[in-house]
Amino acid sequence: MTAVLNPLDDPTTTRIVAGDTEAVFVPRHGMLGISLRHKGVEYLRRIDALKTYAAMNQTAGIPFLFPWANRLGGFQYEIEDRGVTLSGHSPTLRYDGNGLPMHGLMWPHLAWSIETTAPDSLTAHYDWSHPKGLVIFPYPCRLTMTATVAPGNLTIETALAPTGDIGVPVSFGFHPYLGLPDVPRQDWQVTLPEMQHLTLDKQMIPTGASEPFPGLDAALGNRDFDDGFALLGDSATLSVAVGGHRISVDLLEGYPYTQVY
Repeated sequence: MTAVLNPLDDPTTTRIVAGDTEAVFVPRHGMLGISLRHKGVEYLRRIDALKTYAAMNQTAGIPFLFPWANRLGGFQYEIEDRGVTLSGHSPTLRYDGNGLPMHGLMWPHLAWSIETTAPDSLTAHYDWSHPKGLVIFPYPCRLTMTATVAPGNLTIETALAPTGDIGVPVSFGFHPYLGLPDVPRQDWQVTLPEMQHLTLDKQMIPTGASEPFPGLDAALGNRDFDDGFALLGDSATLSVAVGGHRISVDLLEGYPYTQVY
């Protein structure tokens, strides 16, 4: 394990390495992934202006989205008899183009603590107990994340454990910005599995309806994705490839839904 400098000037920044693969995470800034390299090639995007993204509550690199991934349908919700009314102008939340709350409490406001490190792995935790978090998601819990690299591979495992006397609804996710080097996006070969395509309303909120999606194995071309899908099994693989480069996202366990963006 080697600490490295980054544009956030965060001393918790940690580099993990295995063979010709390395990744960099910033625990004190939301356990944000800010680099993923293989054979010297960077495969992460939106990492060029991290301070700017932090100031604007924007996603970047590999952000962890908590307590909800994607957007909510409004500013009020109730789960386990606990009602919440969210602000429409919170400095710690992100909002979509329609002004709806999106992606929860953003990574610049989540200071994780390192538990263990090894040359090829990093484990950190975050206690969801601070008033600024509980006011938007009143369910105390502890989050634990372990990032591990192996040659050609990065695995992220996340666990959530309640720390109060009430159950915790689970709706978190990740938003990795991945890209292939030096090739126009329209030439990327996109492979998606058979899934259920979720029907969205005008505000990009699922309506509850869906239709079969037969899968895809074709060049991206002029296709434009911001689509939600329900997996048909317990796991799935989505990938893009071109030339000698291929990036696959493997949903290994606990992710029944995915957004292709």
